[in-house]
Amino acid sequence: MVTIRPNLKPWHQSMTSNQQCYSHTTLSPLCTTKPSTISCTASSESNQSSPAGRIKRLVLPQEGRTKLNTYPDRDFYAYPRFVTHVDDGFISTLTNLYREKLRPDSEVLDLMSSWVSHLPKEVQYKKVVGHGLNAQELAKNRLDYFFVKDLNQDQKLELESSSFDAVLCTVSVQYLQQPEKVFAEVFRVLRPGGVFIVSFSNRLFYEKAIGAWRDGSAYSRIQLVVQYFQSVEGFTKAEIVKKLPDASGGGAAENKSPFSWFMGLLGLLSGSDPFYAVLAYKNFKPVYETE
Repeated sequence: MVTIRPNLKPWHQSMTSNQQCYSHTTLSPLCTTKPSTISCTASSESNQSSPAGRIKRLVLPQEGRTKLNTYPDRDFYAYPRFVTHVDDGFISTLTNLYREKLRPDSEVLDLMSSWVSHLPKEVQYKKVVGHGLNAQELAKNRLDYFFVKDLNQDQKLELESSSFDAVLCTVSVQYLQQPEKVFAEVFRVLRPGGVFIVSFSNRLFYEKAIGAWRDGSAYSRIQLVVQYFQSVEGFTKAEIVKKLPDASGGGAAENKSPFSWFMGLLGLLSGSDPFYAVLAYKNFKPVYETE
């Protein structure tokens, strides 16, 4: 069933699964539809005639996808959490990365988002669409539209192919149980030359993170996200951005001991959050991104 509400910004994407879509100005659904069953393989209209976007291999074994808390994610996120999950230093670094990589007037999809926008406040984007699991949180974000959907139950994004210039995923990739399918869907909705930026730190809801992430180190987690990109045909070579806390606080008296370096790598000595981002482009890296 589709419900059309007057005086709201129109939502032109197709809606065929168990998904609710909202305008930023209301918490009433713009449209709701009945659930549908999809194939277990990556879905894409363009994939039928091109290998681009297909899943080449599965990265995770079954045990790597398991969570300690097996209750549905929609239940876990039923109540809003109006807190920040990373510190100001991480947020500042991420905002600067977006300022560098996202062009004004871009159409942006913010996956697994919350109530905080990390986009530069001074930059105007043509459209920002958000996705998450709590409508109250998303309603406070800088979004033109948002939709609520559990990507661990259904990875299909009810969005048109080649409709976004950038897709973002902030401190949430650790919760994806079917990352290969989600990355394939991101590839589908990106325009050629569009960028997918995945950022994370060492914080997490431990019981909701997948086993491969819980048991990993900072290095192995970076490589895991790199492999997610590599599992989908058509993404460019993944780029890694890191900013680690200064274990000694900087200055001339900087401690160069192996122990201090190792503790700084873990983000344990300074108390600040390490910053990691992995990004890649659909088909090619645009010329305007190069120096």
